[in-house]
Amino acid sequence: MSTNRRSLASVNSLIETRDVIALKEKTGNLYESIAVIGRRANQISVGMKEELHRKLDEFTVHGDNLEEVHENKEQIEISRIYERMANATLQAINEFNDDQIYYRKK
Repeated sequence: MSTNRRSLASVNSLIETRDVIALKEKTGNLYESIAVIGRRANQISVGMKEELHRKLDEFTVHGDNLEEVHENKEQIEISRIYERMANATLQAINEFNDDQIYYRKK
């Protein structure tokens, strides 16, 4: 019984079941809706990755000294902020449900 409670406690509060029929109604096809969400999630992920690398590049030391490793508190805090952010897929699903994604058929 305690393992079930522990596994439920580790589930992210942002994760919830989705209404598949509501996803289907927006495009007329469930798989097309999932493809739109997946493409948007990739765009969000790439954007977040580029932004994180830009912020962390400010702290890089361009030297060959492998013995010196500095821990910068600001760098650690930036990394923690990005770890706490919602998953790109969850953001894309919320954007899709709020009609914030523009998509068209070729």
